[in-house]
Amino acid sequence: MATIGVRKQEVPRDLDHCDIPYYVSEFVEREVGSDYSCLSKLDNLIDKLSENKKQLEEQVLTVSSEVPKKIQNALKNAEDSKKSLSRLLEEETLLSDAISSHLLKAQPWMEDLDVLIGQVEEIERHLAYLKWISQIEELSDSIQQYLMTNNVPEAASTLAFMAELDIKLQESSCSHLLAFVRSTVKFWHQILKDKLSSDFEEVLAQLHWPFVGPPQSQAFGLAAPAGASDVYSNLEMLFCQLLKLQTSKPKQLPEKYSLPPSPPIILPIQIMLNPLQKRFKYHFTGNKQTNVLNKPEWYLTQVLMWIGNHAKFLDDKIQPILDKAGSSVNAGLEFSRALVMLILEKLAADIPCLLYDDTLFCHLVDEVLLFERELYSVHGYLSSLPSCMHILSEESCFQRWLTVEKKFALQKMDSMLSSEAAWISQYKDISDVDEMKVPDCAETFMTLLLVITDRYKNLPTASRKLQFLGLQKELVDDFRIRLTQVMKEETRASLGFRYCAILNAVNYIATVLADWADNVFFLQLQQAELEACAESNAVSKLQLGQLASMESSVFDEMINLLERLKHDMLTRQVDHVFREVKDAAKLYKKERWLSLPSQAEQAVMSLSSTACPMLLTIRDRLLQLEQQLCHSLFKVFWQMLAEKVDTYIYQEIIMANHFNEGGAAQLHFDMNRNLFPLFSHYCKRPENYFKHIKEACIILNLNVGSALLLKDVLQSASEKEALAPNQPSATAALNELGVYKLAQKDVEILLNLRASWPNTGK
Repeated sequence: MATIGVRKQEVPRDLDHCDIPYYVSEFVEREVGSDYSCLSKLDNLIDKLSENKKQLEEQVLTVSSEVPKKIQNALKNAEDSKKSLSRLLEEETLLSDAISSHLLKAQPWMEDLDVLIGQVEEIERHLAYLKWISQIEELSDSIQQYLMTNNVPEAASTLAFMAELDIKLQESSCSHLLAFVRSTVKFWHQILKDKLSSDFEEVLAQLHWPFVGPPQSQAFGLAAPAGASDVYSNLEMLFCQLLKLQTSKPKQLPEKYSLPPSPPIILPIQIMLNPLQKRFKYHFTGNKQTNVLNKPEWYLTQVLMWIGNHAKFLDDKIQPILDKAGSSVNAGLEFSRALVMLILEKLAADIPCLLYDDTLFCHLVDEVLLFERELYSVHGYLSSLPSCMHILSEESCFQRWLTVEKKFALQKMDSMLSSEAAWISQYKDISDVDEMKVPDCAETFMTLLLVITDRYKNLPTASRKLQFLGLQKELVDDFRIRLTQVMKEETRASLGFRYCAILNAVNYIATVLADWADNVFFLQLQQAELEACAESNAVSKLQLGQLASMESSVFDEMINLLERLKHDMLTRQVDHVFREVKDAAKLYKKERWLSLPSQAEQAVMSLSSTACPMLLTIRDRLLQLEQQLCHSLFKVFWQMLAEKVDTYIYQEIIMANHFNEGGAAQLHFDMNRNLFPLFSHYCKRPENYFKHIKEACIILNLNVGSALLLKDVLQSASEKEALAPNQPSATAALNELGVYKLAQKDVEILLNLRASWPNTGK
């Protein structure tokens, strides 16, 4: 049995080489297992398997008998479908032949019917055409009857309805009908307009219109006479009726002036303006003495006076009528717009006559700018409406304006730089105002730039403003070059009054330009410049990114050049003073630091006599430049000088000598009690600007014990650093003594400069 068990365990699992299928051996293993007492179950197992085999055979027989029947039924269905399709095709052919035959027979009837339908449609069009003509004639008869009965309001309403019909027919191809309707509308419009205009002018005459005097002298003011109410009632009635007759098109100037689109002036305002237009054309056209090119202020002032004289009447009497009629028109703006159009026509006619006369052209531009300023600030004119700036923006006129502006600006720069007071501050005697110590030429120049900005900031397009901005940049660069030329003439006297004045001028211009860069107007120009550059691909992506993120400004290039010039001039001044300091310090360098008496041997410490020339030079130059430079420049100057003096004394005096106890104490006294206080007027802790000297004095004046201990710490730290770098012990020791600037090697050198060391036996 053991042998049989082993053999069972050794049943091969290779499905490809086994005589007994694997699933059979698995089945026997599962049903019988290793319990050979269960072999008696084999009979039942065989019976069960035989029964399963029988059932499977029956199922196979059943399926094999049913499949041929299903296939046979499918074939039969296919045959039936084929027969039905053939039948349908035959029926379709018969029906198609019948339809073709019917169409052939009906063709003559269809042709006759098409002719009849065309005739009916033509008759309907003729009927509609006649209906339109009849409707227009009926409306025309109604208007005539209303006018015969003096019922003008109804006549105006009927005409307005007829005008609406005219608008509806705009898309029609009936040109004769359109011409008939339009001519009828124009005919009655002219008749009604003439009648209403005549009545309206009579009412205006009763009101003493137009008002040639100020509002206080107008007859119908706040204290109106008894009959004024009837006059104002008629005014309102006629105004509303005229408002319905608005069909005229606006008068346009040539396209080269690029005027913004605007609706026509409303008819009643046009009639009110007629007498003023006649006066304007009488006085300011033709050969009248008042029409002279060198006096544009005459007609500009006259228009402003008319606007001011009529403003109260328009606001108090006309605006309520418009509001009641549901109109969105502002009476005052409408009146001003109509008068401004007179100005624009006048300018368009006059400018070509004086374009190449610099004096006349410049005077015209000045007067126009003054007119625009008062028009906007006093009378509330809108920037979206046509204005004189559109005329000045015309290409030939604008280029001439730029040229003249540059010419007069350069002349002004010549005169301001050649003036005797060019380098003197206007506010030199007022300390509170004269913080920047700005010379007169620089302040005048920036005022000139500011005036130019005020002159062009109301231009209608960003491209024109950018051209003026370019002119301002040119002027700044030109002024910088002129300052540089004057500065080079003064190079030998770099501490002189004029040299300092030039430096103050450069600093002032750079400061003002930096302030202007944050102004809303120039930020808008920066955005416009960004869009223009993006369209033309004129700059790199980096520059576009800087412009878009507002990291740079429109004046950056100019500011950078001015800052560079300022730095060069300051450096030259510092170098000049530093040379004087070095010359004055020659004796101090030769001081016998090794043999000076100790502090205990002196009753009172006093300044080294050899240090006096050096300290006097520093003091005098600081006082001189404090008076001549503005605060911000002087701050940079003394800090640069302090840095140089600190480095010089440290390297040329301290590191070049040995010091006994008295020498170290004297150096400490000279520096802390005399040099540092010279700078105490300009900061609270001047010693922080002389860190080399300050820390060197600390090391040289350590008592002997602390110096020995520090020396040992530094030596041990050096030895440890070779084995384990970045040890903090030496740095911590130096920091405890107040030494932060000097390196460890420098401190070791300073310790070796101490002359008196006790004998330690080493």
